[in-house]
Amino acid sequence: MKNKLNAQELRWILYDVGNSAFVLLITTIIPIFFNSLAENDGISSVNYLAYWGYTASIVTIIVAVIGPILGTISDHKGLKGPIFLISILIGCIGCVFLGFASNWMVFLLIFIVAKVGYSLSLIFYDSMLSDITTEDRMDEVSAKGYAWGYIGSCVPFVLCLAIALGYEKIGISFSLAMKIIFVINAIWWLGMSIPLLRNYKQIHYVERVKNVISNSFGRIGHTLKNVKKDKKVFLFLLAFFCYIDGVYTIIDMATAYGSAMGLDTTGLLLALLVTQIVAFPCAIIFGNLSSRYEGSKLIKICILAYLCIAIFAVFLRYQWQFWMLAIFVGMFQGGIQALSRSYYTKIIPKEQSGEYFALMDICGKGASFIGTALVGAVAQITGSINIGVSSLVVMFALGLIFMFNAEKE
Repeated sequence: MKNKLNAQELRWILYDVGNSAFVLLITTIIPIFFNSLAENDGISSVNYLAYWGYTASIVTIIVAVIGPILGTISDHKGLKGPIFLISILIGCIGCVFLGFASNWMVFLLIFIVAKVGYSLSLIFYDSMLSDITTEDRMDEVSAKGYAWGYIGSCVPFVLCLAIALGYEKIGISFSLAMKIIFVINAIWWLGMSIPLLRNYKQIHYVERVKNVISNSFGRIGHTLKNVKKDKKVFLFLLAFFCYIDGVYTIIDMATAYGSAMGLDTTGLLLALLVTQIVAFPCAIIFGNLSSRYEGSKLIKICILAYLCIAIFAVFLRYQWQFWMLAIFVGMFQGGIQALSRSYYTKIIPKEQSGEYFALMDICGKGASFIGTALVGAVAQITGSINIGVSSLVVMFALGLIFMFNAEKE
C-alpha cells in the first residue's frame, strides 16, 4: 500500500474481521450442528443437503426484496449508520439464539433471521468504501478487508473448534457447547463493529426528503433504467451474477457437501481453517497486484481459476481431495470478492452507493439462490451430490464471457 492505513480505513476493516467470524461459522460448525439435529429426526444426507440449500435460497429471496429498499433509504443523509447498526443487531441476536434451537426446523428459521441481518449489513458496509478511502486506494483497502477478515475470524473459530471437539473433556454437553460457541461469535461480531459504528461519517449522500420511503421506490425504478443504459455496469452485474453464483454456493455449501459425502467432521473443519489461512496472504497479493494490473483482468483470472476448482469438486471422493479443494478456494476467494467490490465502487455514482450495492447484492444473492437451489435440486433428482455440484461449471463459464464483454465497454 502506498501509505499506511488511516484510522477510518482500519475501523472499516475491523468490521470485516467481525462479520467474517459468522461466515466461518456458517461454513463449518453451523452445518454440522444442523446435520446432528436433522439426523435425530431421520433426515437423509441428500435431503439434509437439499434443505440446507433451500434455506440459503429463502434468505436470498428475502434480502433481494428488502435490500434495494433499505439500500436506497440508507443513501439519504445520516441514515446509513443507524440502518447498519439495526442489521448488525438482528444478525448478532439471531446468532445467539441459534444455540437454543431444539430441532432442525426451528434452527433453520432462526438461521434465516440471523443470515438476513448479516446479509443486509454487508450492503451498507460495502457501500461505505467510497466514504472511508479514496479511489486510488480502494482495491488495496478492499483486499485488506477480506484478508484481515479471513485471518481475524480464525481467532474465535479456533476457540470454538476446541470447544466443539473437546466439550466432553471439559465436562459439558454438546448442546451447551453449541450455545457457548454461538454466543462467542455474536460477541466477537458486535465488538468488532463498534469502532466503525461510533466513528463512521457519511460523506456521499442524497439529501433527505419528506417521504423517504416512497421516494426510495421511485429512485429504485430510475436507477434500474440507468443501469440498463450504462453497458459497463450492466454487463459487469451480469458477469457478477454468474461467477459469484459459484463462489457463494461453494462458501455456503462446502461443509454440507463434505458432510453429506460422509467425510470426517474434524478433517472438514481443519481444512476450512486452512482456507482462511491461505486466503489471508493471497487476498493481500491480489490487492498489491491491482496497482500493476487492471482489476478487471485479475477478476477474469480468478473466475477461470474457480471454473477449474468447480470441475475438480465434481470428482471429489476422499478427504485429501477436500483439503486440496480448500487450499485452491483460499487462493482465489479473497481476490475475486475484494476486486469485485472495489471495481464496482469505481464505476457507480458514489452518492448512490447504497442503492447500487443493493442491486449488486441482488445479483450476488440471486445467483446464490440459483446456485444453492440448483445444486440441491439436481442432487435430489439424480441422487448424486457430485452431479449437483457440476452445475456450477456452467455459471463460471458464463461469468467469464460477460466479464470479457464488460471490459470492452
